[in-house]
Amino acid sequence: MSADPSPAPQGPSQGSSPGPPAKPPRGSLRVRDMLTALAVLLVIVLVGGGVRSCSFAPGGPTIDPGAAPTVDVPARLAEFARVSEFPLRIPAVPQGWRSNSTDRSPVEGGGTAVRVGYLTPDGRYLRLVQSDGAEEALVATEAGGPLAGTGVTDAGGLRWVTYQAEGGEPFRVAPAPDDPQVRWLVTGSGTDAEFAALARATVAGQVLPAGAEQN
Repeated sequence: MSADPSPAPQGPSQGSSPGPPAKPPRGSLRVRDMLTALAVLLVIVLVGGGVRSCSFAPGGPTIDPGAAPTVDVPARLAEFARVSEFPLRIPAVPQGWRSNSTDRSPVEGGGTAVRVGYLTPDGRYLRLVQSDGAEEALVATEAGGPLAGTGVTDAGGLRWVTYQAEGGEPFRVAPAPDDPQVRWLVTGSGTDAEFAALARATVAGQVLPAGAEQN
């Protein structure tokens, strides 16, 4: 009687699922994650750069004039004057300047502030505020807190007191020439020459009587 033959070697059974794939080395995972994160960051930077209208320059931040809205200052100030308790001025700003904002709101401690924002041809921003509020209260309202006076400067035939935090933009305040109870404040990223131009433009501007004085 012959011996039983040895069983043939068994290969993998048909239909069986392969085992889980081997994990890549931990070092390659780190490199891949870093490359993915860098790619996402690059997309964010490119998208942000495409929609942002501000840029920074040695003289202060600038704004793309073509990306900002335009406001009809004479019409808006005429509306404000009808409910104002003090006269307003429509600044005769130089050619190429344009306004991108106006608003009217209370001053801390009493009074009202009427604001007009301007963009210069070089893309810098200046805000003119006309108010019947007290000087220190007006500065605190516009600056978000009290500031110390740092000096005076002459512009437009007026003497402006400068308030400024270290490294911050100046806030210059002067009494209106026709009413010492009214104050004008100018602030923003504009140069000294642009500030002086706005001061002259305001002095030379059309006067809008207060609401109670209008016919």
